Amino acid sequence: MAAFRDMEEVSQGLLSLLGTNRAEAQQRRLLGRHEQVVERLLETQDEAEQRRREILAMEREVAQNLLDAKEQVQQGGARLQQLEAELQKIGEEDTHLTDSLLQLTRELDELKEIETDLERKEREVDEDTTVTIPSAVYVAHLYHRISKIEWDSESEPGMIKGIHHGPSIALPLHLDSTQHSKKFISDYLWSFVDTEW
Repeated sequence: MAAFRDMEEVSQGLLSLLGTNRAEAQQRRLLGRHEQVVERLLETQDEAEQRRREILAMEREVAQNLLDAKEQVQQGGARLQQLEAELQKIGEEDTHLTDSLLQLTRELDELKEIETDLERKEREVDEDTTVTIPSAVYVAHLYHRISKIEWDSESEPGMIKGIHHGPSIALPLHLDSTQHSKKFISDYLWSFVDTEW
């Protein structure tokens, strides 16, 4: 029985030894699992921190885009107001120019009426005037018929040249007005005129 008891004690010792070994193994397993969980937790924290940084960066970018868009809207509003003011100014100038154009058109119409009235009065005066002024060609022809002198119109200045077609012969004329007085030249030319009608 003592052997049985010894055996039982050995068995108990073995069982407790086995139990201790099993507890150690289980503890080691638990520690390994704990390390894995801690590693996963640290990795998850790193990923969460990275995501948090990315979200913050996106939020900053969105906020900046929103500020830029707000500024563009404000600039667009200011530009719109400026364009509206310019448009109003151009409209006022256009109205002023239209008024000026209408005024000038009225003045032009009045001037046309005055011109038409003047032309009508000139026609009336022309119709009433019976005095006719002979043309230069007619006067020259009349002088030629009376004096029978054909003048040389291409002579030098100060020279009186021409041909007198008298009753019998043609007589050339050649007088220098710088050497003779006007009275002498007039008397000389009148001497060619035939007084017998």
